[in-house]
Amino acid sequence: MATRVLETDYLVVGAGAMGMAFTDALIDHADTDVTLVDRRHVAGGHWQDAYPFVQLHQASVFYGVASTVLGNGAVQQRGPEVGLQERARQPEIQAYYDDVLRRRFLATGRVRFLGGSDYHSDGATHLVTSRLSGETVQVKVRRRIVDATYLAPTIPASTPPPFGVADDVPVVAINALADLDASPRRFVIVGSGKTATDAIVWLLTNGVEPDRIIWVRPRDPWMLNRAVVQPDPAVALGLSADTMAAAADAESLDDLFLRLEAAGVMLRIDPDVVPTMAKTPTLGEWELDLLRTVDNVVRLGHIEHVTRRAIVLEQGSVPLAPGSLIVHCAASGLQYPPLVPVWGPDEIRLQTIRVGFPCFCAALAGYVEATRDDDRERNRLCPPNTLPDNPANWARMQVRGTVAARTYGAEPDIAAWANACALNPARVEAPQRDVPAVRAASARLADVADRGLRRLAELANEPLPQLPEA
Repeated sequence: MATRVLETDYLVVGAGAMGMAFTDALIDHADTDVTLVDRRHVAGGHWQDAYPFVQLHQASVFYGVASTVLGNGAVQQRGPEVGLQERARQPEIQAYYDDVLRRRFLATGRVRFLGGSDYHSDGATHLVTSRLSGETVQVKVRRRIVDATYLAPTIPASTPPPFGVADDVPVVAINALADLDASPRRFVIVGSGKTATDAIVWLLTNGVEPDRIIWVRPRDPWMLNRAVVQPDPAVALGLSADTMAAAADAESLDDLFLRLEAAGVMLRIDPDVVPTMAKTPTLGEWELDLLRTVDNVVRLGHIEHVTRRAIVLEQGSVPLAPGSLIVHCAASGLQYPPLVPVWGPDEIRLQTIRVGFPCFCAALAGYVEATRDDDRERNRLCPPNTLPDNPANWARMQVRGTVAARTYGAEPDIAAWANACALNPARVEAPQRDVPAVRAASARLADVADRGLRRLAELANEPLPQLPEA
């Protein structure tokens, strides 16, 4: 039973990246009251549970909230990523979200934060219960419930291994690598994606020899070359042009990705294996070089269970040497719930809209919520997009995201807002439009965009609607 009642315009459930970005844009463009609730006692979502050596795989300026740039946009002057923009590490990201919550949100008097609390409902009654005190508060919502957890990722720290492990076999989440009491004889890295590559790169850069690493890789991944995902309009437009040019002439999905590889857009770890996984996080070429030093790669499908003597997989088994440590990097990460309208009759469900970049998508939804009055119009401007897992739905994401970007970009006020928003990877500010490199990349994209988009739609088996002009 609720002990007290709060009233608010918006109840935003989830103070992770998308909930924070939506709230920031909303209060920046509407005079409104927001209650933000999260099961954690601080803002920042899964960054509070991530492994301690985690680092953004994209430029810092693409992450966070629209009003407050993460980092200072500095270009790296030393190390293996000279010339690329800085990428924040976990402590900086945690401090950033805490600062945004307290200085930007709470200081306005228009946002309250109910941390360490769970949201639940009883019919049409909205309730928030503190995990600490046990108090339940009823929240009367004047306008909207916002589900900012719809795409919440799963990570190894909060997800058990998706396979059985005998009691006498040591298994840890990637987080524990930084706190080992003793060095194991072998590190068995389980997972195909960015978490697994982070674990291996961290081990190698900390002196672990490649022959001590066994990589259980059920699928080989395609990854984006980090050098082509930078906050520079010439680079961004060049990436789009390369993507559409590759698609325009592609004979198949595999051919599309091989063309993207030839253009320097995509990377794969093993040049003799055509990947089937395409979540496409970014990867530095220096990281690729390190990953290629690990020769002991197990490709026998997913692990079913691990005994003291063997790793048993879908397509066979391999011996497990004494003194081996199983490192769990196999949480699914991205989530793939059904695509539903962002603005539903019961609540707003935050999803991606353009191609990737969830922080920008959530901020865009916040801006559209603040500046449009009709849900049909809001959903027209911001249709939900899929997240990628394989080449087919990567192509589908490209089609839907390109169509969405043309649609919301045709609105003068949204275009002006987006081109001033650092979170937007496609941002082109007015003074940059006449820069020769930007003009050349823009012309190249215009020449191939429609042909590439039509072919992408064919490859993805995705209907292509009538489009606004590019």
